[in-house]
Amino acid sequence: MENLKETTQELLAIFGLSNLDNKVLALLNETEFKYLRDLKLNLNSTLTSEFLSEKECGLIGLSVAANNQNTILIDFYKNYAAQNGATADELAEAVSCASLLASNNIFYRFRHFTQKEKYTQIPARIRMQIMMKPVTGKEFFELLSLAISAVNGCEMCVNAHEDSLIKLGTTEERIFDAVRIASLVTATGKVIY
Repeated sequence: MENLKETTQELLAIFGLSNLDNKVLALLNETEFKYLRDLKLNLNSTLTSEFLSEKECGLIGLSVAANNQNTILIDFYKNYAAQNGATADELAEAVSCASLLASNNIFYRFRHFTQKEKYTQIPARIRMQIMMKPVTGKEFFELLSLAISAVNGCEMCVNAHEDSLIKLGTTEERIFDAVRIASLVTATGKVIY
């Protein structure tokens, strides 16, 4: 992409990129379109939270980026989480959570949509051992699960994970911020890919 506007250059610099050839960014770069400034500010707001540690923000970002299959954002949030103390096991768990929840969200959304008792009686046969003793702790794994379920649009899973978090003593502000970050990571991935 030639003739990058200043805001486009600044946005790309956040990811360590000097050039990005995608049609969406090219379209937004044609003018100094103000949405790119919003996108840059929103991206920066995914990195800190009053209710989540920087490591947790990074792990949520990584999990959502993996869920959305965005390699640029996967690298960005993996590095950010690691710089803020995430271990290799925690990074792997964030990615694993995205994979597990992809299957769970489809499966439980199907059960919810059909509303047939028979489907709730048939065993799921989905291995979920990672949920039993997560490296990041039960509360944070539930938070990751909620964020991914919100991105994937599974009402049943969102309600179940939010209920579990409340029972674990998680504040609504912490829950809200995790979902806010997930939404902004997803939005960023519509322009940076």
